[in-house]
Amino acid sequence: MKNIIYSLTSVFTMALLLIFSVTACDQSASDTGTLRVIMHDNPGDFDEVVVEILRVEVNNQLDEETGWVTISEPGETYNLLDLVNGAQVMLGEQELDAGIYRQIRLILGDNNYVVIGEDVYDLQTPSGQQTGVKLNIDAGIQNGIVYELVLDFDAHRSVVAKGQTPVGAPFLLTPVIRTYATAETGIISGVVATENEADLNELNVSVELVGDVDGYTVSTLVEENTGEFQLRGLPAGTYDIEVTADGYQTATETDITVTAGEITEIGEITLTLVQQ
Repeated sequence: MKNIIYSLTSVFTMALLLIFSVTACDQSASDTGTLRVIMHDNPGDFDEVVVEILRVEVNNQLDEETGWVTISEPGETYNLLDLVNGAQVMLGEQELDAGIYRQIRLILGDNNYVVIGEDVYDLQTPSGQQTGVKLNIDAGIQNGIVYELVLDFDAHRSVVAKGQTPVGAPFLLTPVIRTYATAETGIISGVVATENEADLNELNVSVELVGDVDGYTVSTLVEENTGEFQLRGLPAGTYDIEVTADGYQTATETDITVTAGEITEIGEITLTLVQQ
């Protein structure tokens, strides 16, 4: 009788261990989330700013020299000035082990240039090809969740004049990029018009946040045909914005409340001509 009881106990114990092992394996196998990397632009005073991105990588180690995981290898060029007012490009999407990913880096190619009028100038990148452009992110990848990370590439601050170098290579590309999670920020959206219904394409209409966000200027140009604009990547809070255009008085909108994960529509802002 004792032998039977012992045998049943052993079988029961083995069954529990087997169930526990299978459950643990299932939990471990599903303990992954997805990182999606998006890029858009904070515009500058150029006709085109083109960058070549060869590879996108992230790192979840404290040691910067190890732990890099490739998200994508686009190997493509992007005109940053096309990526404004909601226009953006997905650089890559990858399923990753759950955890905190502390850095992202962009490995740049050689095909980087800026266009001013009819002139095209090469952009020299001092270290982008070798070690990559590294950015701190602290992205928390959770089981079954898509974490959308946005890279806000500031074209104006990223293109630096190289002293008085003769035409040919007078600019350096020193990337200034703000990072934020889509779910943790909101958007201000509106439309700009003029009292005399002027052609916005000729007025250089700019919308800018008063103050900065983590040391970064947030601004955009309006859509030429519609006057629509978006200021993206704003942490929850209250903001003021200014709208400027050649020949028009500066317009200010104040106390705009932004909620994370939402779009705050502020309607139409009408610009008034400067009195002659």
